[in-house]
Amino acid sequence: MQKDSIKEGKDAKQKTETKKPEQKKKIVPAGIRGIVRIVETDLDGTKKLRAALLKIRGVGHTLAAAIPKAVGMDTSLVIGSLNDEQMAKLEAAIRNPASVGIPSHMLDRRADPSEGGTKHVVSATLMMTQRFDIDAMKKMHSYKGVRHELGLPVRGQRTRSSFRTGMVAGVSRSKLIEASKGAKGAPAPAAGAPAAGAAPVKAGAPAAAKGAVTAKGAAPAGKAAAAPAKKEEKK
Repeated sequence: MQKDSIKEGKDAKQKTETKKPEQKKKIVPAGIRGIVRIVETDLDGTKKLRAALLKIRGVGHTLAAAIPKAVGMDTSLVIGSLNDEQMAKLEAAIRNPASVGIPSHMLDRRADPSEGGTKHVVSATLMMTQRFDIDAMKKMHSYKGVRHELGLPVRGQRTRSSFRTGMVAGVSRSKLIEASKGAKGAPAPAAGAPAAGAAPVKAGAPAAAKGAVTAKGAAPAGKAAAAPAKKEEKK
């Protein structure tokens, strides 16, 4: 009975320890939207403008600070407090930063190979563009395309200690020990037994005839090939 009670106490203690701490719900102030959807991305409405824009794929720290200033907004504003007109203006600037005076060197698609212009792609369009670029490199069999096909690093990383998926490094010690034990416990061949790998000799097979040629160009068996004695040169 005591053992059962001890087990029950341990199980109850483990259950209480494994319980995850309850996450505190965010308190959204009045007049601020909790979730804001912009450029096909859901953003936290309680964050400031610069920190919230970083969650959009294709918008980095530089653009997140430059775009609100180009539109005439303060980066310290809470994004959930913007009205619909301001949100539409901000989204248009993110999709086409060049239209609000952002220089071309800050855009991510300069000299586009298909269209020939300079533009900025974000969100799902960026993912599709990257996929098309990789497929084009694979078709033309460029160096980067071949590396993509083989699943190897493209930008010159070392592969000696990195990207070693699906391989076993080193040798198993247990396998070496088993192989050595098997070699020691193998029985020695009996006297007169043919060596390993030799062809078995059939009983009653006629012996090789004396003087028969065994190989092409070889001397007949039983007769030693006597080298001709060199005559001493008279001085």
